[in-house]
Amino acid sequence: MGKIVTRFPPSPTGSIHIGSARTALFNWLLARGQGGTFILRIEDTDAERSTAEATEIILESMEWLGLDYDEGPYFQAQRKDIHLEYVQKLLDSGRAYYCHCTPEELDAQRQKALREGGKPKYNGKCRDQGLGPAPGAVIRFKGPLSGTTGWRDLIKGPIMIDNSELDDLILVRGDALPTYNLAVVVDDLTMGITHVIRGDDHVNNTPRQILLYQALEAQPPEFGHMPLTLGADKARLSKRHGATSILAYRDMGYLSEAMVNYLVRLGWSYGDEEIFSREELIEKFSLENAGKSPGVFDLEKLNWLNAHYLKEGDPVRITELAKPFYEKKGYKVDDLNYALAVTETLQPRAKTLAEMADMANFYYQDVEYEPQAARKFLKGGLVPIMEDLTNRLAALPTFSEEALEEVFRELIEAHEIKLGKIAQPIRVALTGRTASPGLFEIMSILGKERVMDRIQKAGKYMADRAARASNS
Repeated sequence: MGKIVTRFPPSPTGSIHIGSARTALFNWLLARGQGGTFILRIEDTDAERSTAEATEIILESMEWLGLDYDEGPYFQAQRKDIHLEYVQKLLDSGRAYYCHCTPEELDAQRQKALREGGKPKYNGKCRDQGLGPAPGAVIRFKGPLSGTTGWRDLIKGPIMIDNSELDDLILVRGDALPTYNLAVVVDDLTMGITHVIRGDDHVNNTPRQILLYQALEAQPPEFGHMPLTLGADKARLSKRHGATSILAYRDMGYLSEAMVNYLVRLGWSYGDEEIFSREELIEKFSLENAGKSPGVFDLEKLNWLNAHYLKEGDPVRITELAKPFYEKKGYKVDDLNYALAVTETLQPRAKTLAEMADMANFYYQDVEYEPQAARKFLKGGLVPIMEDLTNRLAALPTFSEEALEEVFRELIEAHEIKLGKIAQPIRVALTGRTASPGLFEIMSILGKERVMDRIQKAGKYMADRAARASNS
């Protein structure tokens, strides 16, 4: 086998979605694992729907996923002259012809075929008339009328199509623009593509493209068609299942390494392993282990993976990634050492960077007590203990976790209470909630001034609440 060359050919008519990103990843891994070449080709022949903005989104998505390309981006629309050269070769060899049928005639042919129980395909009226160019005329491929066209699909196995099922597809439209199937074949041929890995919604295009290769006396690439990605309801993944744009997941706080790990597991397995680094994927990936059944998009699984990568990630990098999420919540992140300490306490607890920012609110903003937490734990009888704690904290020369732990040990001995009696009320006083990172950990990060201020405010809250209760 020669050098593997794969490609990812997105259309710049919208965002890269989950299925497209998986296609890009599979092609990238196949090339990287074999020391091959990975090409990015922007298929922008749909001039009305293609936009520069969508192209930028494609490039940004590839960069976020870490799918670097060796060649490109090529733009298909700029290759029109090359496409037409190959059309001329087909005309010269008698494998293509001009068709003058009007849209009305074609519609009538289709309706007649349907009425007679046939397939609504072109009936070959102009196939052997030797017609030449004319305004509005199209160029069609003269395909075989009998026999079969088959290939050994790298994922699905052997596939065979009866040529009578195919019609003479249009190669060049009436506006002189090449069609998708023609442009793809010419581009793949001239770029030396050896492997085409794509979704199985392209299976019907493959026999047509193989026939074009044969007509051009060229060797077709190897084809592999991945099952589509489904939602939890087993319907084709769509917006109703949630976000489908890859960058939307970035903006929701997912890490690129978690998304790559998740995407590859949507259609590939390696024993029972679930966690793969990028290097491990390059080493272990092969199409032999690609799944033949549709992958089901499971947000909970993605959350689990993302939580893993957040927990195991370098705190400095995670802090840099979290900073925009902190700032979006209105936090003033001017002390990066403080932000780093905050992040380190939240990494084991958050599923996404956005959730991490939500959890960080008590580090950056005034505390608002959760009503149920306040009712249960901020009770007037604790006021004397809170006051004693404040005095002990004020006397501390250092505000380390070890020193704080010693203060609490002395406090519970002095008042003959268990740690739980005071720890949870202090947690609510400092964070507003009953669940948080370790108490001594967050106290050391918040610092003496913030901690004492919040405990004093909680004491006042409890005293006022007790006073209201006695007056009612």
